[in-house]
Formats: sequence, C-alpha cells, structure tokens
Amino acid sequence: MEHTNQKQNINITDTLMNRINELISHYPSDKRKSALLPVLHEVQDAHDNWLSIELMDKVAEIIQIKPIEVYEVVSFYTMYNQRPIGKYMFEFCQTSPCCLNGVENLMDYTCNKLGVKVGEPTPDGLFEVRGVECLGACGYAPMMQLGDFYKEHLDESKIDQLIADCKDNKIILHDK
Repeated sequence: MEHTNQKQNINITDTLMNRINELISHYPSDKRKSALLPVLHEVQDAHDNWLSIELMDKVAEIIQIKPIEVYEVVSFYTMYNQRPIGKYMFEFCQTSPCCLNGVENLMDYTCNKLGVKVGEPTPDGLFEVRGVECLGACGYAPMMQLGDFYKEHLDESKIDQLIADCKDNKIILHDK
C-alpha cells in the first residue's frame, strides 16, 4: 500500500457524518460494509481528495469493519488517493484502444509540458498525470478522465487547451 508521512487533519463534520449515515442506511444493518465505496468517496472529497491511514482507520471504525478491509479497497481502486495529489488529475486510460491511438505519446507530451513524471504532482500542486485502467470509452480513444468528466478524442492541442483552462479555473471537476 502506498504510504505518506504527511499528516492529514481528520474532520468528520456533522454534515459529513449525516451523509455517511444516510449512505449506510441504504443497506441492511448486517451489510454495512456495502456502503464502503460511496462512504470513501464522501470522506475523500471532504479531506482534500486523499485518504491517510488514520482517516481510513476512522472510516473502518464508523462502518464497523476491520481497517484492513478499508486498506484493501483503497489500494485496489485508482479513484482513491493515498497521498495528496494535484488539484487537476489527468487520468489517462492506458488500455489497448487508447494505446493504439497514441495515449502514451499524449501522456509523455503532457508530462513534458507540465515538467513532471507520471504520478508526480507539479510543484504548485495544480496538476498530476496518472495512467489508469479502462475507463470504458474505447470508441472515443485516446481519452482521459478529469474529475468526474471524460475528455475524448485527445490530441496535443486539446491537452494544451485543457491545461490553459485549468490554470484559468474554467474546468469544473465534479458534477455535484
């Protein structure tokens, strides 16, 4: 499991706890663990988009499961972050259709443009590039996810425009 020594303020507000309890209530009381994925999303969103070990332990306590059960999920799915990440996470699909359409070159281009390596945030904390498994939009390759939204039929000019729009705060990350 990826690890960071950075400390994270854990702030389970009343509003967040009410939302967690609402999510848990959608499942039978003996199946509380079924709420784990949506609860992790809510908790991560409320904590600067990452989950420390201490925060994962808190989620385990709330859901009444073992901490290892939370670690297994967080370390498996790329949508959960175990360290602070860039505000704008460019998550490029790296499966066959995207690779056949040049996504690897676009990832290299994006990293060179931002002056980082894959998995490394920019010094200002604004950007990060990550390769992920299939995002299910093979007919629109090459593509990536940025926040809750897909960016499709990518090329270098579209990458340049996305970077500029992010810097100008023109990109909406979440549909909430």
